[in-house]
Amino acid sequence: MLIRITIYSLALIFTLSGGAKLLSLPFEVEAFERWGYSLPFMYTIGLLEVAGAVGLLAPRVSALASLCLAVLMLGAIATHLIYGEWPMLVVASVIAFTSGWRGWSGRADIKKLIARFPS
Repeated sequence: MLIRITIYSLALIFTLSGGAKLLSLPFEVEAFERWGYSLPFMYTIGLLEVAGAVGLLAPRVSALASLCLAVLMLGAIATHLIYGEWPMLVVASVIAFTSGWRGWSGRADIKKLIARFPS
């Protein structure tokens, strides 16, 4: 039950966050400009977040999607750290930790998924 709540919570967070970027909401555009990142980069991050949210809801790839989102969040953590945005650093860290925990808890699923591909 805890994993299911975590999955749905993360899917909601990444859908909203990615959607805000894809819709070019002013606060996202201003933030990416402040950080010196391009708009195509913002759209790429938004697309990855929304794709990851969809992946979270697909049982076969949910753990892998969560792990990928945790890695993606490392960029957010680094950005907030560099720019001294401490409250957002905490938020990004909690999201990254939660995504990483979900990925770790589903490591057996990831292993099975990877084993399906010949080496």
